[in-house]
Amino acid sequence: MTRQLADRTALITGGGIGIGQGIALAFARAGARIALTYRSHEPSAEFLDALAEASGRPALALATDATSETEVARTVRAVQEETGGPDILVNNVGGLVRRATIGELDLKLWHRILAVNLDSMFLFTQQAVPLMTAGAGRVINIASLAGRNGGHPGALAYATSKAAVFGFTRGLAKELAPRGITVNALAPGFIEATPFHDTFTTEDSKRETLTTIPAGRAGTPEDVAGPALWLASADSGYVTGTVVDVNGGQYFG
Repeated sequence: MTRQLADRTALITGGGIGIGQGIALAFARAGARIALTYRSHEPSAEFLDALAEASGRPALALATDATSETEVARTVRAVQEETGGPDILVNNVGGLVRRATIGELDLKLWHRILAVNLDSMFLFTQQAVPLMTAGAGRVINIASLAGRNGGHPGALAYATSKAAVFGFTRGLAKELAPRGITVNALAPGFIEATPFHDTFTTEDSKRETLTTIPAGRAGTPEDVAGPALWLASADSGYVTGTVVDVNGGQYFG
């Protein structure tokens, strides 16, 4: 197996479960030292052992409120002190929080959803990018198909925040291009085995969604990890400002 991320440190926010977990394991198998954050979903000891075995080095797991400037700064500083990195940042923290239509949304819930999906990305990026080596840094933002198509009913604030991820990615890509740091996004579609769909999607909705996917199946965290691994590697050094749709043909950008 090619260890294309050997001697690199990857910081993956929300890396203890779902898509973040899949990316962390793929990066570890590619030789990266893994640092991950969690809040609600603490990674299991078995998963941390698997990361250490795959990478050859112990993983860091840091409890962090990703919407707190103080906690994010503390976490990134801890990663730097322990590993010298990060070299790669995966902004994976995000969530629907609660389904609500425009009539049901209040300003507090609106701000909470945007904070989880946007403030977290901004804060981690602002803290991590100055530590990245020019010509080698990688930022990968996890967006969503909802940012393309508006999502399912009650996902207005979530879809809005994920559409904003596209703009953040493109603007930052231009800003960091002179330093040789790439910034790209992944927009997953229906990915099973994640807290999102376990919590917010009914079985009827899952069955209906499957009928709209040309590939004929739901995606998995591993389906997202593959493109993420390429974007994190040296092979993608001339690719920046791009949104990669990962949805089995459900949507073409």
